[in-house]
Amino acid sequence: MAERSFKKEVEQLRIGAGETFRGEGILAITKALLENGVGYVGGYQGAPISHLMDVLADAEELMGELGIRFEANASEAAAAAMLAASVHYPIRGAVTFKSTVGTNVASDALANLASGGVKGGALIIVGEDYGEGSSIMQERSHPFAQKSQIWLLDPRPNLPSITDAVRHGFELSEASNTPVMLQVRIRCCHVHGSFEAKDNVPPPLTVRDALANPQRDTGRIVLPPASYLHEKEKIEKRWPAAVKYIRENQLNERFGPEDGKVGIVMQGGMYNGVIRALQRLGLADVHGESEVPLYVLNVTYPIVDEEFLEFCEGKDAVLMVEEGQPDLIEQNLRSILHKAGATVKLAGKDVLPMAGEYTGKVMYEGVEAFLKAHAPGILPDLARAPNRPAPSDVPDLSKTVPARPPGFCTGCPERPIFAAMKLVEEETGPHQVSADIGCHLFSIMPPFEIGGTTMGYGLGPASNAAFDGGGEKRPISIIGDGGFWHNGLSSSIGNAVFNKSDGVTIVVDNYYSAATGGQDILSSRADNKSKATKHPITEAVKGVGVTWVRQIDRTYDVGKMRETLKEALTTDHEGPKVIVASSECMLNRQRREKPLLKQAIKEGRRVEKPKFGVDEDVCTGDHACMRLSGCPSLTLKMPDDPLRDDPIAHIDQSCVGCGNCGEVADTAVLCPSFYRADLVHNPSDFETRWARWQRRVIDWLQARRASRRLSWEAAQ
Repeated sequence: MAERSFKKEVEQLRIGAGETFRGEGILAITKALLENGVGYVGGYQGAPISHLMDVLADAEELMGELGIRFEANASEAAAAAMLAASVHYPIRGAVTFKSTVGTNVASDALANLASGGVKGGALIIVGEDYGEGSSIMQERSHPFAQKSQIWLLDPRPNLPSITDAVRHGFELSEASNTPVMLQVRIRCCHVHGSFEAKDNVPPPLTVRDALANPQRDTGRIVLPPASYLHEKEKIEKRWPAAVKYIRENQLNERFGPEDGKVGIVMQGGMYNGVIRALQRLGLADVHGESEVPLYVLNVTYPIVDEEFLEFCEGKDAVLMVEEGQPDLIEQNLRSILHKAGATVKLAGKDVLPMAGEYTGKVMYEGVEAFLKAHAPGILPDLARAPNRPAPSDVPDLSKTVPARPPGFCTGCPERPIFAAMKLVEEETGPHQVSADIGCHLFSIMPPFEIGGTTMGYGLGPASNAAFDGGGEKRPISIIGDGGFWHNGLSSSIGNAVFNKSDGVTIVVDNYYSAATGGQDILSSRADNKSKATKHPITEAVKGVGVTWVRQIDRTYDVGKMRETLKEALTTDHEGPKVIVASSECMLNRQRREKPLLKQAIKEGRRVEKPKFGVDEDVCTGDHACMRLSGCPSLTLKMPDDPLRDDPIAHIDQSCVGCGNCGEVADTAVLCPSFYRADLVHNPSDFETRWARWQRRVIDWLQARRASRRLSWEAAQ
């Protein structure tokens, strides 16, 4: 069950020529694929293109009608390998995944693909997850494109430019026999707009047709001596063909006046930020008409030397706006200017930050600094630049506003796993713990502070291999079900079996690839019409040779979790120990159950919803429950008793009724202040009468107690 459904939106993908398409960037990309005769599509979910995979999955029926093969691949490597269909056949293929971690996983297949070259257009749509909101290490796709000589497109973030990039990507790939990487940033994926649609085009040659007439060319296979010839072909044939196509089709764009003493060169994805900065400086209007010459690199690799030199003619200085480090494009441009003997000054990372996201403030200050240094007379007065921000000292709020580290959702079934680990730690002392990519990585933050490393998706147990040599304490590894099926079964579990490791692995099974949007995976327990699910993780680990396996089907049972982990750490069994801790992701459960409960209540059916609370007369206020739970719904409040001045535990209205707080308190032998109350909608007549009778009894008892209290007013 994906994070959101695009069933309604994908119906717009059926519109044809003469109609206007309106929607989000990821929908526009899908529409462009259909309009340009794509023969097969694959990929692996990950920000910021997770929703692109969800759109493709929801559009699978439409793609089937057009003869397009769609596959939700097991990993980015599997997706990239799928592009092999374009090596020998004139079939257009596209795959999508997150960059840079996804590109790293896919690197083997992509390097081989780029070496042998392609016959059909091969498009790699990478979600560039760079910036302050990113969840990965800060790297760029550009170096990978350079390394393997894959042409890199970075279109302006508007729907017409994005859809044009898809078309040109296929055509550029075919013209130069080279795979093309289409880089879409976060804003590009989620920008809204419109473009004039075209008819969807079935692929001229489908993969089904190709199967009937197999083709092969040993010259395309990466094996000596062909692999050496591929390297020469890249430079002597493919590169010139790519440059020719880029120039003839004007993939890079120029805006503003033809002449000027200064100019700005930018990555296509930076265009909106540059225009906004110029608007605030009074040098561009709301329609994007700039008073400064602009050269927009919708193709950031390869750079077309002649185009750049033509743009620099007659200029004293040029600014290169390149987000991220190292300054690869700036270095390239400096080399071009040096070889040509040009005297134009090139600015870039001297006025803009070497690293970090180019936010509106950063962009404004960088462009302004460049213009003040090289063309101060071009800056208008404040009357012409009403949007120019007034100078002000921005306060440093890092010491005032508390940090907000990521954490588990309310009711997350992974929280009790780590509560159990903390309880075991109290008895056995700390262990060497390696973490993994996924929601469970939040365990490294307070209140649990479990896990010291994360080396890659599905590599949690592999990260502990150096410690797995039979020491006094066994290392513990965490891996999620998504990472398990992505890479972990072979690289982590199989590796542990082969090396006779003695460590403990906890597979956190929440039924979905939850961290990437709740997509189904092999071990999902939901029915899926187009995918095979319900394949137990326990059977998979047994299949590769693990003999000590324990399945826990309710992670909220903190006591059982604790005892199972203690058993794994103390057993005499030789070989890897695997605990599969399973409970459904609470977000997905709420998405599934809430509409059903709402409909049931509306229809007058009886619905019972659990709620938890804290008896403030019992709560001691030591807050140990919070240190072992960390649930966002478990907070503090001041007691009603005027004689108590310490805050006590309190459960707010965001509680989803998972019961973890009470389970932890019971297992850890904390104060028994938690209680459960069942909220009943549309109760039966008996329940209504019973509740009224209870209310009368309680009211009588309360009145009786009140009558026995000492009243100061009566005493006076």
